Amino acid sequence: MEFRPCIDIHNGKVKQIVGGSLKDEGNQAKENFVAEQDAAYFAEFYKKDKIRGGHIILLNPSDSSYYKETKRQALLALRTYPGGMQVGGGIHAENAKEFIEAGASHVIVTSYVFKDGKVNYNNLEKILAAVGKEHLVLDLSCRKKDGDYYIVTDRWQKFTEEKITPELLDKLKEYADEFLVHAVDVEGKASGIEVPLAEMLGDWGRIPITYAGGVGSFEDLKRLKEHGKGRLNVTIGSALDLFGGRMAYKEVLQYINQV
Repeated sequence: MEFRPCIDIHNGKVKQIVGGSLKDEGNQAKENFVAEQDAAYFAEFYKKDKIRGGHIILLNPSDSSYYKETKRQALLALRTYPGGMQVGGGIHAENAKEFIEAGASHVIVTSYVFKDGKVNYNNLEKILAAVGKEHLVLDLSCRKKDGDYYIVTDRWQKFTEEKITPELLDKLKEYADEFLVHAVDVEGKASGIEVPLAEMLGDWGRIPITYAGGVGSFEDLKRLKEHGKGRLNVTIGSALDLFGGRMAYKEVLQYINQV
């Protein structure tokens, strides 16, 4: 298990939000924390500790009046820590290379690939050609419906027809270097992990997977390691003291290095 940091940017500010509250209309989201510092501050912070593989997420759509500033913040962070972080949010074959050239180790893609409710293999091939498998992370962020975890798109607002199953993971691993999975129903709530999801991902475990959502205590970290068979990397957002939470950043690093 590795700690993978995050820099979520909404309306031009580094924030922690409740994932299920995000709405494009009116650029709304329920906020847990809004940072006074810019995205570069956090990128420098992670760079200093040599923590790699974290993700920067642009939470505004490209037609938002805030998108320009949100993108500026993301590029600022990438240039501060070149090669150290991944970037996602509105990435497609035409703009992916710009983010790689700005310093992203990987681009993270959801809506462009999971289009009209299912995997669009044509778009997947296009973005693969644009950046290469070694620079591509597929975001399989999901919400629970009828007992199964379905991939959601458009900043977690739309359900697709695609269920997360070992069979789907087997198909998609041929295209991606890693997977990123936000458990959206618990994202930003620090209320505990999605155990069935962690178990499924840990049982599969054939390429690196970063799990995000619900970690609010060291007990949650222990459970994630146990149920994820030690194969899942972890992101902690709202519960981290950097973002106003109770879990001390340094203690998290020490704990993960010990387990």
